[in-house]
Amino acid sequence: MVTINDIAKLSGVSRTTVSRVLNKSGYVSEVAKNKVLKVIDTTGYVPSEHAKSLRTKQTKVVGVILPKISTETASRVVDGIDKKLSEYGYHILLANANLEVDQEIEHLRLLQSRRVDGIILVATNREQRLLDEIKEISIPVVALGQELPGVSSVVYDDYHAASDVTTLLIEKGHKKIGFIGVSETDRAVGYERKRAYFDVMKKHGFEVESAWVQEGIFDIASGGEAAKAMLDKTSNMPTAIFAVTDRLAIGAMQVLKEKGLRVPQDISVMGIGASDLSKYVTPSLATVDYYNEIAGIETANIIIEQLMNKDKKLKKLVMSYGLIERDSIL
Repeated sequence: MVTINDIAKLSGVSRTTVSRVLNKSGYVSEVAKNKVLKVIDTTGYVPSEHAKSLRTKQTKVVGVILPKISTETASRVVDGIDKKLSEYGYHILLANANLEVDQEIEHLRLLQSRRVDGIILVATNREQRLLDEIKEISIPVVALGQELPGVSSVVYDDYHAASDVTTLLIEKGHKKIGFIGVSETDRAVGYERKRAYFDVMKKHGFEVESAWVQEGIFDIASGGEAAKAMLDKTSNMPTAIFAVTDRLAIGAMQVLKEKGLRVPQDISVMGIGASDLSKYVTPSLATVDYYNEIAGIETANIIIEQLMNKDKKLKKLVMSYGLIERDSIL
């Protein structure tokens, strides 16, 4: 096995000179540099990443904690993060929190112990014990999806997106609009989107029956259960349903059809997320595109700035979004 000492001997230069060439640091004459590079090329020498990390105190790895690794949103975000980080020679190490704050905390500790250079947390809650744990992290942390105190964040414009969804349904003539949300411990998806829905309904003077507001848990089945609960608890059926994710909306559509209701002729349905599945269900689902891959790229940009010591200031970036009108609304 070829070592750095072998490269130095074959090149006729010092070990320090070889190290400077490998790390692209310090002055090396062009003659010496060319000698070293020629020997490296001839021998096929590959520097040890572990040894390199000990010298530079960098592993060139960024940990990414995902709320649920199997979702399409997570996949798009990771694509964006990986695309940008790879341009700077960084690799990613994925961790799945499975929507559990205890898992998020465990992964934060584990990733720091693995000496990753930084952590991107795709956050779904703002529980104090999670915030306390983040304060103890000695490496850069950037949050995506929630604004967290003390760290830079990339967030979606949940309030205005949900406002626009509710307004669009009202503009299409709906006065009775049901709502399927998630737990308000998720401030962005659970609280802000719900707050927007109620604000817009109140602004237009429309009453909201308690039975019209149901809660799910980010999957298709719970969207169906929420729609069933809505139907079972009221005789005053809404003419439209706003679900805070595409999965919840698709689950609701399935149950509505099983109950003999036509979408959108009897009841319109709209979600958020612009999932691939939303294009292929029947009818195609009206939704909101949050440009998840771009959000991943922007999050990676921020952590790169912090890792390269270019900018340590806290940043908050609010992403744009786009409404997509499809066949599920009339």
